[in-house]
Amino acid sequence: MIDLHTHTIFSDGELLPSELVRRAVVNGYEAIALTDHADYTNLEQLIDAGRKAKYLEDEWDIHVLSGVELTHVPPGKVAPLAKKAKELGAEIVVVHGETISEPVAPGTNAASVACEYVDILAHPGLISEEDVQTAAENNVLLEITSRKGHNSTNGHIARLALEFGATLIVNTDTHTPDNLITDEIALKVAMGAGLSEARAMEAFKASKKKVAEIV
Repeated sequence: MIDLHTHTIFSDGELLPSELVRRAVVNGYEAIALTDHADYTNLEQLIDAGRKAKYLEDEWDIHVLSGVELTHVPPGKVAPLAKKAKELGAEIVVVHGETISEPVAPGTNAASVACEYVDILAHPGLISEEDVQTAAENNVLLEITSRKGHNSTNGHIARLALEFGATLIVNTDTHTPDNLITDEIALKVAMGAGLSEARAMEAFKASKKKVAEIV
């Protein structure tokens, strides 16, 4: 399992980075990105904490990636903040997409998929065909999530991604210990979104490719 969207006590998660990573190791994870909720007020602290968490790689067989999830950031600020995150050392920049579960500002999806510094658009809700096409052109990965509520639109996202050639990725958006999953469950989440087993495996390969680009 490779999971590029998780949270710790540094935002609204329940676990220290060390505990989250340890539990991920037990679940058979190959890599995990620490992507706590970020805006201009806490960006530097989160990236620094994620980089420090890499000490765990010395003891456990897992890649720990430093990242952030830009959350409820005004669309006009997404690009400059994503760029700043990369300049500060973030290895993964996720943007909190227009999930139907929260009042995310309209235009967030469009701003994210157009930005060269954004890696993943998380739970993008009822994303438009135009934004999916832009994501495909800019290689912004679209998330299929196992997280309750956000996963209500997985089918819509998967359908449009297949139609327009966008790359899908399976993440957990982990906040609590029981949010972590195995490869078997991740495969079921992807297939539950309407993907064939072969297409679901492509989403797994996209995760591996992204990690390989970084490490």
